Amino acid sequence: MGSDVLKGKVALVTGASSGLGEHFAHVLAGAGAQVVLAARRVEALDRVASSIGGNVRTMALDVTDAARVAHLAETVPTLDILVNNAGVVREKMALDQTEEDWDAVIDTNLKGVFQVAQAAARIMRDAGGGSIVNVASIAGLRVGAMVAPYCVSKAGVIQMTKAMALEWARHHIRVNALAPGYFRTDLNADFWETDAGRAMIKRIPQRRLGDFADLDGPLLLLASDASRYMTGSLIAVDGGHLVSTL
Repeated sequence: MGSDVLKGKVALVTGASSGLGEHFAHVLAGAGAQVVLAARRVEALDRVASSIGGNVRTMALDVTDAARVAHLAETVPTLDILVNNAGVVREKMALDQTEEDWDAVIDTNLKGVFQVAQAAARIMRDAGGGSIVNVASIAGLRVGAMVAPYCVSKAGVIQMTKAMALEWARHHIRVNALAPGYFRTDLNADFWETDAGRAMIKRIPQRRLGDFADLDGPLLLLASDASRYMTGSLIAVDGGHLVSTL
């Protein structure tokens, strides 16, 4: 795709202060979009905005704050693309997960994703359409130990994506999901050098972790008009992990 495939479009990225959200913001801006960076940590957003340069704005947004999300249009009156990326995880065995752990994950990863998508869809409906990309995970289709609430939340995001796609197609709003597999980040880099980490990598059919750049093509496909006849779809980017043998 050309570097101007999103020229003239306004894109909102939640959870844009680090990790995949930060990377997604760079990709969208590189494709010509005006990007609005949203997260709780404004100082981190300022760093990301500075690294992108050009046509970028920031806004403080806690996706679990229903009242703040409901007034999204006051800050972002025009919106063509939403990358619904904000998410958290609590790593504990299911027997040790507390109510607070459960609520923290579900409120951010599922309820928060719904609230932001709903607010964005209202803006898009009034403007004639748009594209929503919900960031799910292969953990929403299979499971791993110590992340039960996370798996539940991402499974919910996948089903919610389909429900939204069904209802909002009449408003020319496309809703699709991106499901990353295992990627190397600053938070998990050390783990992949351990025996357990190397063993996990061997279970991935491509025998490697994903690079953030591996998500660029799928993201731009779903965000742009190249996917104009796609809605309710899920794209897994996982090196074949979902088709690995049990």
